[in-house]
Amino acid sequence: MRATLKDVAARADVSAKTVSNVINGSAVVRPDTRARVEAALAELDYVPNLSARGLRNGRSGVIALALPDLATAYSAEMAHAFVEAAHERGWAVQIEETGARPEREATLLSRARARMVDGVVLNPTVADEFALPDDPQLRPAAVLIGEVPQNQLDQVLVDPDHAAYDMTTLLARAGHQRIAVVGAALATNTFTSVLRTRGYRRALADAGLGSDARLEIACDDWTARGGAAAVSAFLDRERLPDAFFCFTDTLAIGVLSELWRRGIHIPHDVSVAGFDDVADGEFAVPPLTTVSFDKRAFADEALELLAGRIADRGSPARAVTVPYRIVQRESTRQR
Repeated sequence: MRATLKDVAARADVSAKTVSNVINGSAVVRPDTRARVEAALAELDYVPNLSARGLRNGRSGVIALALPDLATAYSAEMAHAFVEAAHERGWAVQIEETGARPEREATLLSRARARMVDGVVLNPTVADEFALPDDPQLRPAAVLIGEVPQNQLDQVLVDPDHAAYDMTTLLARAGHQRIAVVGAALATNTFTSVLRTRGYRRALADAGLGSDARLEIACDDWTARGGAAAVSAFLDRERLPDAFFCFTDTLAIGVLSELWRRGIHIPHDVSVAGFDDVADGEFAVPPLTTVSFDKRAFADEALELLAGRIADRGSPARAVTVPYRIVQRESTRQR
């Protein structure tokens, strides 16, 4: 017969409630007590009855995570961080790709409202008004990640304006005069692009460098191929700038490839920097200077907000800004 919660409690010499707290991550449990419970769970090969639990509390034990493009290294690393953090809280994760399409985001929100999933984490990229009820109690349990401004749902983000400002400032202090950005908005007008461009322009102004629209390289395809193609077209019509600041590491990897193809040496001829600190950038040739943040801490913040929202639909929406740091590697010239 399958082991029950009471069997695990008896083996660990704790209450059934303590076992439930360990499984669901719903309360703080002392490390030694948690270790005894986890050992008992393993010894008895305990498998939670999610169907029965769902019938009792109206929850499925499943949350949804929706990212714009699952093919990117950034999405893979973020999904990994969220799945690990969710499993520690006793949640399974349904992973979706929105393709930056608001209608897919709306569908996921409707699933959360219908309690098909307990909650949803969304990464919208464009300014889109979600059709949400005015009454917070009727809204879905949802957390937004990323920079789209809104005040209806909880949100976790890395400050894009200040991070772009700091990266541009680092490049300017290294003596670069003509600093180009890769990933400026072309047609989609994503808020990430808009806000990082704003920080870039502000840093240029504070460094006494003039803003030049020709150095804002438009690219809506934030893939390595898109970055390579955008910079190739740019170099066919413009002279080489002193530095490229790419709005993602994936874009930057494409830029590194195109510069290598043209025989341009990095950082001797031009510096290249990215954003997100994905592993592919750390092990690129040369290793990529980037804006780094702790993805696991980011996921923990988002899921903490989501757990609070599942428990209390009526509390005011909160926004949490996760700290970042500039990691300088060999792709940029040192001061």
